[in-house]
Amino acid sequence: MPRLPARAFLLAATLVVPIVGGCASTRTAPQPAATLPEAPREAVAIYDRDGARTDWRTMLEAVRNADVIVIGETHGHPLGLEAAACLWDDLLAGGPDAALLLEFFERDHQVALDDYLTGVTDEAAFKAAADRSEGNYPAGHRRMVEAAKGAGRPVIAANAPRRYVRKTAPDGYGELARLREEQRRLYALPDALPQGRYREEFFELMGGGGHGTAGEGGAMPAEIVEKMYRSQSMWDATMADSVVRAALRGYRPVVLVVGRFHADFAGGTVQLIERSRPDLDVRTLSMVAAPGDALQEEDRARADFVVYVGPGPDEGS
Repeated sequence: MPRLPARAFLLAATLVVPIVGGCASTRTAPQPAATLPEAPREAVAIYDRDGARTDWRTMLEAVRNADVIVIGETHGHPLGLEAAACLWDDLLAGGPDAALLLEFFERDHQVALDDYLTGVTDEAAFKAAADRSEGNYPAGHRRMVEAAKGAGRPVIAANAPRRYVRKTAPDGYGELARLREEQRRLYALPDALPQGRYREEFFELMGGGGHGTAGEGGAMPAEIVEKMYRSQSMWDATMADSVVRAALRGYRPVVLVVGRFHADFAGGTVQLIERSRPDLDVRTLSMVAAPGDALQEEDRARADFVVYVGPGPDEGS
């Protein structure tokens, strides 16, 4: 599989079971401040769904009137995060009803976010209450939150707390379904697990093949991979539910920033948004950590727009 190490790293950053850290609170070692290009919108290479090279303005015009915009990021990529922040800036400029949803905050962080956005607390108190640090609150995410604060727009904590996600079982969500109403407000459960390429790639990257046949040749046991997939799908369901709720409240566009494994090739989060509300116009962008001299065949139809942001820090950039 092309670029398997990078994609495997990306998946590892999104898992939410005890074996590997969850993206909503993934901590990485603080990185030296990146030197970003003066014109980040021009520093990226953009391709549309048909594989044609395009520019930032054309991409912006194509997505700005959508109901939902899903930005799939490569975690920790400085230019990728800055490009996402620039897009949010541009959407705010022309979208007085826009809302920002972030995978990286769990629903029980919402009060901390709201207190900060409305001036009840300062940034230091917000970061303490939401458990933010240099390792899990990179500059690009902060840029987006600050832009929303300056424009008086909401920032919605889109994800499920890990303590609930860990209660999934290989055969279902029975324990979660029995919790009290106030607890259940903090997560959503999928009515059916996402299927297709998303599931196939999950099992392949976790060493289990495409059909849950883990356990062969030293791979993880099938029941462990299945539990991990249910955990991943619970995050997808919660983020999709957060998007749909925001859309029902009249926010337009609803902008979700998420690790791109959840969104690429109609990944689990996108599947569950469209299953819940097929009437919503959903547009997807994928920030791919690779050079952009030409659209790679493996990236064709990855998203409505593939945005090449150059190699990531772990790839020698």
